[in-house]
Amino acid sequence: MTIDYSINAPVTADQFIDLLESSTLGERRPLEDHICMAGMIANSNLVVSAWDGSSLIGIARSVTDFHYACYLSDLAVHRDYQQSGIGKRLQAITQTQLGPRCKLILIAAPEASTYYAHLKYTHNERCWVLEPGKSIGD
Repeated sequence: MTIDYSINAPVTADQFIDLLESSTLGERRPLEDHICMAGMIANSNLVVSAWDGSSLIGIARSVTDFHYACYLSDLAVHRDYQQSGIGKRLQAITQTQLGPRCKLILIAAPEASTYYAHLKYTHNERCWVLEPGKSIGD
């Protein structure tokens, strides 16, 4: 099996949705909201993708300033390709695109927390989330 990796290659919303549906990440994303999903992929400024021929089989979707912080919003690998090093490679390629002082930051799915520890990520408990519909200070 030959997997090709690309940086900022075009990915359609439908390809993105199909990949998330066939990975464990789909259950935590608004797959039914095509406009939101299209916006997620279109407005990411660093997308590393893995392809088996013309099939999208992995993605590392990030928002970054390339110098200080890179938020790895989505890391997904198709179920049929998991446990083969694709997720690790997507993260490594992402890291090569960042400046030497840039941190790679992510929020792990509960079942994936042990995965990141063995890749040398440091656990940080200081994450806060403001849900849609909530106003600052109300």
